[in-house]
Amino acid sequence: MTTIQVRTGEQTKKSAMQILDRLGLDLSTAINIYLVQIIEKKGIPFKVVTENGMTPAEEEKILKDLAWAKKHGKRFASAKALHNAILKE
Repeated sequence: MTTIQVRTGEQTKKSAMQILDRLGLDLSTAINIYLVQIIEKKGIPFKVVTENGMTPAEEEKILKDLAWAKKHGKRFASAKALHNAILKE
């Protein structure tokens, strides 16, 4: 056996421990379950998302596309002009 030290916020630890207690688990067991799942899945065993509900890669692509559109995209004087341009394509 080996020891892992993890730094986390006091409230995070307290809240997690309360939930784990209701599940009949201690923090050490829960962390070991997590580590085993990382090994079995060969990665994080759940989807990691940003506050917008996207993966970091999805969010990065949207931000890059937005920057490109701002720099190179067409601009229209009105919604009607945009609509007409769409109909011509």
